[in-house]
Amino acid sequence: MGKKPSHKVLVVDDEEPIRELLKYNLEKEGYEVKVAANGHEAVDSAKKFKPDVVLLDIMMPQMDGVETCRQLRAMPDLVNTYVVFLTARSEEYSEVAAFDVGADDYITKPIKPRALMSRIQALLRRDSKGKTSSGQIAIGDLIIDRSSYTIRLRGQEINLPKKEFELLFFLAQHPNKVFSRDDLLQNIWGSDVYVLARTVDVHIRKVREKIGDDYIATVKGVGYKFSLN
Repeated sequence: MGKKPSHKVLVVDDEEPIRELLKYNLEKEGYEVKVAANGHEAVDSAKKFKPDVVLLDIMMPQMDGVETCRQLRAMPDLVNTYVVFLTARSEEYSEVAAFDVGADDYITKPIKPRALMSRIQALLRRDSKGKTSSGQIAIGDLIIDRSSYTIRLRGQEINLPKKEFELLFFLAQHPNKVFSRDDLLQNIWGSDVYVLARTVDVHIRKVREKIGDDYIATVKGVGYKFSLN
């Protein structure tokens, strides 16, 4: 018997040659792969397949990648799934829109399979390392549990996408210490993922929308800190 694939990848693109190219290269690396031709298929497939990584085209008919990502992020079972956008669009606003709905990485076409494999492996390596760093932080009415990737605020459970959770947990581990955007990009996204500094601002805003403004303070001209005040 062959070795059981360690991770599952869902490839979503309206162009069949791209789907087949990525499926071939991913399966060659040992991943279990499903494909979808549009956003609706992706959402239906993800519910059953529960992928570890979704490779998601932005420009698709019926439902684009941004809306697809938004719906995927609303699924509790996919809170720890990585979403990597694939797009021919290189404008900065497209990247910001992608991260605004919870993307973990952003890769422009034409896609180079070997480079893509490296990016996926880098994401999964960080995930593997993170799982060894378990623990619970309780501050007032906020409980952040690293071992189960759950957050409770005043007794109510709140779901955060992986990167939002990791950002909050990292800041909470270092209360009242100020981190620049570059510091946070390095510690949360790592040097293998190429994202804008503004990505940090987007994720901070999303976290504040869910837990309120009392916990993460902005230090003007410097960065952010987890405030105990």
